Amino acid sequence: MSNERLAEVRFLTVAEVAAIMRVSKMTVYRMVHSGELPAVRVGRSFRVPQDAVDKYLGQSFVDTA
Repeated sequence: MSNERLAEVRFLTVAEVAAIMRVSKMTVYRMVHSGELPAVRVGRSFRVPQDAVDKYLGQSFVDTA
């Protein structure tokens, strides 16, 4: 990935992802560790790309009617 592309990526904390998805932080950690949600490790914490969250939520919609 080029430096220009990386500069455009917005990274979210686990707490921010949990708030957006309205789930617990532990659920987000499980998704990261299982590979369901991509993330990068920064020190002892994880950062999740915003576009990965958007993509995950877009693929998760279920037609109920």
